[in-house]
Amino acid sequence: MFKVKLVVVYYSSTGTNYQVALAVKEAAEKAGAEVRLCKVHELAPDEAIDLNPDWRAHAEVTKDIPEATLDDLEWGDAYIFGTPTRYGNVAAQMKQFIDMTGKIWSEGKLTDKVVAGFTSAQNPHGGQESTLLALYNTFYHWGCIIVPPGYTDKAVFASGGNPYGVSSNAAPGQKVPETVLDAARHMARRVVKVAQWVVNGKKQ
Repeated sequence: MFKVKLVVVYYSSTGTNYQVALAVKEAAEKAGAEVRLCKVHELAPDEAIDLNPDWRAHAEVTKDIPEATLDDLEWGDAYIFGTPTRYGNVAAQMKQFIDMTGKIWSEGKLTDKVVAGFTSAQNPHGGQESTLLALYNTFYHWGCIIVPPGYTDKAVFASGGNPYGVSSNAAPGQKVPETVLDAARHMARRVVKVAQWVVNGKKQ
């Protein structure tokens, strides 16, 4: 039995997606995966960050988390990406990182990776589902195996019933509801399980 290598790649300005990323990491490790937790590079200038106390506070708390690299993507057997929704789409910080993957994509190094996603917005109908679908467009091009939560566990229903991925509508600085974190843990376990099937099949 080969150990799954999972990369959690996220962007969070005020901490919502960070909380979900931590829950994903915890559950994946308990499921037997080796996990790298990485944030994407911040594009906003300090002047903008300083205008929002929650943003500045979160930047300080997470300053030691490593930034995601292409080496991380090559290393991983599976990915879980997290991005806030920006007008129903992927945040610019995450999009920039994705747009840097052309070389390893063209070399086939992203093919057959198992992947899922999570997102957040301040309000319940803030574009979470369209953001996940937009994020998944990239994974189709990479040739990944997308493993959404679907309706495979009661945790999905308890968190709002999003079959595409995990979504939260916690306000900046607030604690993410436990129901959402439970859904994230379920999705992480599901990704690790399917990735284990894929990794074992490749190496037999």
